[in-house]
Amino acid sequence: MASLKFCTDCSNMLYPREDRVHRRLLFACRNCEHEEVADNCCVYRHEVGHIPSEQTMVVKDLASDPTLPSTNIRCPKCRYGKAVYFQSQSRHPDTRMTLYYVCRNLECQHRWQS
Repeated sequence: MASLKFCTDCSNMLYPREDRVHRRLLFACRNCEHEEVADNCCVYRHEVGHIPSEQTMVVKDLASDPTLPSTNIRCPKCRYGKAVYFQSQSRHPDTRMTLYYVCRNLECQHRWQS
């Protein structure tokens, strides 16, 4: 796992730099000439631990979000007549468009999809 490194001479942060001649990764200080060879070639790692459609169901206070469009559809749980909706953020070509609804009744806030 990548971590922050600091210069032993001036205590400033070290930044990754490529040594093209020797084909290796270095960490170099931008204020002095200090350089050190990286012990790990991983500079940045981004892990996605969820499926995008799952994450949309986690966000709180969707019912009161003024930026979401609203519709007159009945909540299947409490029968309230209004809900906000938004589209699935999945960009996979095999995935059909899915609309997610959230009941505007603040005591209910039931979530369902079309």
